[in-house]
Amino acid sequence: METKKLTKKDFNDHNEFIGDESILSFNGNLEIEESLGCVKFKWLNIKGYILAKAFSGIKAGSGIKAGLGIEAGSGIEAGWGIEAGWGIEAGWGIKAGEGIKAGWGIEAGWGIEAGSGIKAGSGIKAGEGIKAGEGIEAGEGIEAGWGIEAGLYITCKLTISSKLRIFAGLCIWKIPKEEDKTIICGKLASGTIKYGILNEVGLPEKKETCDGKIVEIEGKKYQLKEV
Repeated sequence: METKKLTKKDFNDHNEFIGDESILSFNGNLEIEESLGCVKFKWLNIKGYILAKAFSGIKAGSGIKAGLGIEAGSGIEAGWGIEAGWGIEAGWGIKAGEGIKAGWGIEAGWGIEAGSGIKAGSGIKAGEGIKAGEGIEAGEGIEAGWGIEAGLYITCKLTISSKLRIFAGLCIWKIPKEEDKTIICGKLASGTIKYGILNEVGLPEKKETCDGKIVEIEGKKYQLKEV
């Protein structure tokens, strides 16, 4: 799969992309040179991975989508949704006007915020808060350095850890039903439920697996997925 590499010459003084617009919908990988700050696109629809190196971030007026993973040394922001077939990782924050969805995990050094839902095949982890206009769903655990706020339910298979408060079912467009404000997890490891109904279903038995482990091949990081 071909890899396109963008450098400073591909952006104007306002960090707006001025290169060939065929790159915006590209059947390959996209890499962005380090130390460019937050670079801006109309949208991105990349079949392979998107990698913004150290001190470079990504911002799109509409959506950001990658068939594989999305990784940025600084932040990731989209006016619409953010979607990756693999994981989404940002050194700073992740923010979407609509939903955030990853086939694997979602991780941010700062906060994670979505106008609608947040969904990850494995875990969700934020150095600060996690906020979603609708539900939050993780195949593994959910961890927040601050609090967790969801317009609808919160659900994960493993533990929920929050240093501050947890809210579920805060939607203002309807009266939430019981299932809309339910917090389902294997175990609440930390955090105070201020609004919502907690349902701890117990942690699954541990088994030895490579699923979710990170390996490095030729300088690039890959997350192993059990099939």
